[in-house]
Amino acid sequence: MAKTVVAVFSNEQVAREAVEDLRRAGFDKEISILARDKGGEGGDREGAGGLTMDTDVGGLGNGITTGGVLGGLAGLAAGAGALFIPGLGPLIAAGPIAGMLSGAATGGIAGGLIDWGIPEAEGREYENEIRRGKILVSVRCDDRRADQANRILKDHGADRVRLH
Repeated sequence: MAKTVVAVFSNEQVAREAVEDLRRAGFDKEISILARDKGGEGGDREGAGGLTMDTDVGGLGNGITTGGVLGGLAGLAAGAGALFIPGLGPLIAAGPIAGMLSGAATGGIAGGLIDWGIPEAEGREYENEIRRGKILVSVRCDDRRADQANRILKDHGADRVRLH
């Protein structure tokens, strides 16, 4: 059975180091990153009142966000893209979470995380953390590897780490 380890970081550099350590431990396509794109806040990409997704804005797939805010962090996970969630604004999403959220036109982040076994109330907490500028790093993997991912994220001093 798949487990999801979710960590929240206040510091981009610390989040980047945690993701790099996860990759060195053999995690790759399992890693997701989600953060506000502070460099894209001035743009109006909302469209028709729903979530929009652009999978390679401004070379994001190469690790450069639309505003350069997250530097190489998004480039550490596969499938990086920019998306807009009404009420939250522009986001950078990389890894499996990018595809999951692009299909969650209603319900925002909290609604999208339900598919990973994360209760809606907790998903709303994560959404609020991202709204405040924090960075969410998650790893979706089998039970056997979840403890290892959990340990790596805790060792990097995440503000909060939870196993679901």
